[in-house]
Amino acid sequence: MEYYGTLGPTCCEPIILKKMFDAGMTGIRLNLSHSSLETSQSWIQHYFDAASQTGKEKKLMIDLIGPELRIGNLEGNKGLSNGAHVILGHGGISAPKEIFPYIKKNQEILLDDGKIKLTAEQKISESSWRCKIICGGVLTAHKSIAMPGCSINNPTLTEVDLRNLAVAKQYKVTDVMLPFVRNKADLIILREALREYGCEDIRIFAKIENMTGVEHLEELIPYCDYIVIARGDLGNAMPLSQLPRIQAHIARVCRKHNKDFMIVTQMLDSMIKNPYPTRAEVNDIYHAVTQGASTLMLTGETAHGKYPVEAMKMLVDTAEESIL
Repeated sequence: MEYYGTLGPTCCEPIILKKMFDAGMTGIRLNLSHSSLETSQSWIQHYFDAASQTGKEKKLMIDLIGPELRIGNLEGNKGLSNGAHVILGHGGISAPKEIFPYIKKNQEILLDDGKIKLTAEQKISESSWRCKIICGGVLTAHKSIAMPGCSINNPTLTEVDLRNLAVAKQYKVTDVMLPFVRNKADLIILREALREYGCEDIRIFAKIENMTGVEHLEELIPYCDYIVIARGDLGNAMPLSQLPRIQAHIARVCRKHNKDFMIVTQMLDSMIKNPYPTRAEVNDIYHAVTQGASTLMLTGETAHGKYPVEAMKMLVDTAEESIL
């Protein structure tokens, strides 16, 4: 089994990272939607400093922007109240221009992995809509934006992605994660970019985050090293009640083809704030491994949670119980 954390403000010091290694962590993810390899240089150095104390090689995964849609910059945090209205686009919350041709009245718009839900009510211009807040919350910059039922054709790799891939070898990157994989062409483009930058040995993790990825799953398998069941945005692509069935389907297809797969998102979400998980969360981890997952990953639990070491230990201990 491999166990990944996510690098962030609450686990970026060598002493914390060493404790996470001691708890069983084998690698860490750096989310490049919010930073770059260059701006994260000190964190990366701390990570490898801690890893050197273990005497074992540790993995560094970068999570690209890819075809994922995200909101732009915000001046501080923005509170969104249920029943209120907000402008999406010009004059309000900055949003990618690619989405506006697809917005129609009553279109559901999901922000921050679906934690915040809007409904489009009135078109103001070609680049802005007045939306009603159905489920509010506190929104921060660069969070994901999804529109269920819409298939928006974005480029596989952004210019920022290419800049990060160009220096990946310099920063000892071992794994690269591509969000919102739609078909084998996305993975071929990434593989060619890695080859161009002399990074042929970097493993590719293909994130399944929409129904297009699910539908093309079998064609993806020969072109990546791991399939990732990324339940955040995947759960936005369908009624949430269907997500366990889709996870089981992806796991079954991966087992059929002897393809390694990872499960991620909200594995121990309650431990962002609490020192102990819920019973449902530890059951989720246990069943993820019995479904055949060879890799599990924590995100917010280690990046900005209060208990990154405890969360990693709980992940590893629970997963190991399912292997006995």
